[in-house]
Amino acid sequence: MVIGSGLLGRKVAQASREHFDTAVTYNKNQVDIDGCQAYQMDITKDIELLEALSPRYIILTAAMTNVDQCEIDRAAAWQANALGPQRVATAAKRIGAKLIHVSTDYVFDGQRGMYKEPDPVCPINYYGASKLAGEAGVRGVLPDSLIARTSVLYGWNPVRLNFVTWAISELRRGNRINIVTDQFTSATLADNLSTMLLALRDEAGIFHTAGAERISRYDLALKIARTFDLDESLINPITSEQLQWKARRPKDSSLDIGKVSEFAEPLNVDRGLELMLRQEVMQ
Repeated sequence: MVIGSGLLGRKVAQASREHFDTAVTYNKNQVDIDGCQAYQMDITKDIELLEALSPRYIILTAAMTNVDQCEIDRAAAWQANALGPQRVATAAKRIGAKLIHVSTDYVFDGQRGMYKEPDPVCPINYYGASKLAGEAGVRGVLPDSLIARTSVLYGWNPVRLNFVTWAISELRRGNRINIVTDQFTSATLADNLSTMLLALRDEAGIFHTAGAERISRYDLALKIARTFDLDESLINPITSEQLQWKARRPKDSSLDIGKVSEFAEPLNVDRGLELMLRQEVMQ
């Protein structure tokens, strides 16, 4: 069962249906994925559906991910990112389901990057703090759960733009875009993350499930332009201080993927973007 119908939820459901009978839940935006049963559920309120369906595996992708909005509406962020996962874990324990909970690189402060799973956590914004609390809540209820931390998800999504699809859209329109040079992440293709999550379904503990490359937002934008044959001169390099963010961002929250690489192959940015290009051509 996949909880969440955003970019990752859709990709996990599409990958899972090839091997399992798969149900997917949505909150506000109804989802229709061939081969999957869809149900409405809000993890901050009523999760009786979990006990009714009693799945063997639960992959929790639902979250409040707008970093600035989490800073503004902390109560909503806490409900979605901290208390919601704990509720799901409690239900999973009652029905004997394995829970895979997707978390974030923003649990780290970004002072050095290439973080490994045992490294100390220290979030610098409320999004990271609420997600870290969600991790603790899940593990407190289900010690054999799996926490999958990822970074800057991208991929084709019919509902909402992400960094890569936004950059493609703007550059195709001939618009100039300002991209920071001083923020480093491990950009992750959602299709690839789906593969990693399914490969880890019987594992426990914390795994860094991210892309195989530490890269700045600016260099990522340049690779996007080159892969999709767009005008990279439209990409304007700036620093984080020039943006009016409500919440602080870690300067380098890149993740070490050595542990997950024993189970699946994380893709670097070039391979991820090339896959997106092929997917678009095939549509």
